[in-house]
Amino acid sequence: MAAKKLRRARLSQELCERLSRHQITTCQDFLCLSLLELMKVTGQSYYDVQKLLCRVSRACAPKMQTAYEMKLRKSVSPSSAFLSTTLHSLDKVLHGGVPCGSLTEITSPPGCGKTQFCIMASVLATLPVSMGGLDGAVIYVDTESAFSAERLIEIAGNRFPTYFDSDEKLFCMTRSIHLYRELTCGSVLKRIMSLEEEIISKKVKLIIIDSVASVVRKEFDTKLQGNLAERSNFLARGASVLKYLAEEFSIPVILTNQITTSLSNGPAIQADLVSPADDLSLSEGASGSGKRESGCVTAALGNTWSHSVNTRLILQYHDLPTRQLLVAKSPVAPFSAFFYTIEKSGLVLQDGKDQTNLTWEGTNPALQTIRVRNTALKDTLPDAALPNTIAYGSYLIAAFVLSSHAHWLCVTGWL
Repeated sequence: MAAKKLRRARLSQELCERLSRHQITTCQDFLCLSLLELMKVTGQSYYDVQKLLCRVSRACAPKMQTAYEMKLRKSVSPSSAFLSTTLHSLDKVLHGGVPCGSLTEITSPPGCGKTQFCIMASVLATLPVSMGGLDGAVIYVDTESAFSAERLIEIAGNRFPTYFDSDEKLFCMTRSIHLYRELTCGSVLKRIMSLEEEIISKKVKLIIIDSVASVVRKEFDTKLQGNLAERSNFLARGASVLKYLAEEFSIPVILTNQITTSLSNGPAIQADLVSPADDLSLSEGASGSGKRESGCVTAALGNTWSHSVNTRLILQYHDLPTRQLLVAKSPVAPFSAFFYTIEKSGLVLQDGKDQTNLTWEGTNPALQTIRVRNTALKDTLPDAALPNTIAYGSYLIAAFVLSSHAHWLCVTGWL
């Protein structure tokens, strides 16, 4: 709440402009100054500054509400409590869809449809309330340059052909989606901090960040001293501001995450899974002592981050071309699983294949195992048909070293 802009604390425009010249734009900036400093920058008396402090404090203090008031507000306007995904079985389990006023995370291996889900949600948020939409604009922060305007139009036209029956309606929809490409942690955080005024001026009803993990894992090597604390601080600040925006304006915030390898007897390996050898389920891993350790693929960014998000949906591979959607964490839904495919119209659930009565035997939702691409292939091929990736890689490295050494001996005249 302290991130609220002073313009929304009912201060005069002249005073807000004066404070802005001193880089005092939020309630937190104002409340962190002493009385003497405030007297200096505002030009007001001691008594007037005290009145200003009380007004700003009341504006950013969280207001108490009863459970009855929360229930009544949602029952009066149920469409403002959730954003329907149009995946009816999933919406039923989530009591309406992606919840407003909280953070929803989508995590998966590459190629399972995280960005497809986000693009589909962007279309849904622009729809009128009568069609399950929020009738508003979307702020889409793209950190991986994965957003596609062509795909956006394709999903809209194929999912709602009767509504988007003209180029004019498609054009109007695309104008409601505001895309920002931010490639560093600093620029992402700066963008998040500036969203409040945009939400008001552009009537934004959905915020998407695709993805948080992309910038964090590129900039913070957790093996270096101090980086882990700095990374945790960045994630905590970003999540705090996004939660404030979600609660203050009652809008859904969707974030995407990546995957990492977690060993049973050690910490998670904070490396992006980009090489063919890493794109495995990693049921076994090698420890430094040479012993084999069991491990699995889980959501990235650690256990602390998993507590920052309110709802976690996991997309994972099942078989070709079917994938699986898991409700791994939710304050209102049980652990559930659904099968889906990716079509021209976006994600499509496979009717009759949902598994809503599953139970998960683990104790930590942050360590929910995620199935990656090669698991499905491994189940369909005999063991003899699968090459030993590690041994084969070691062979190639050894061959390269020997050939390089022989070449050096030839050049120097030793061979």
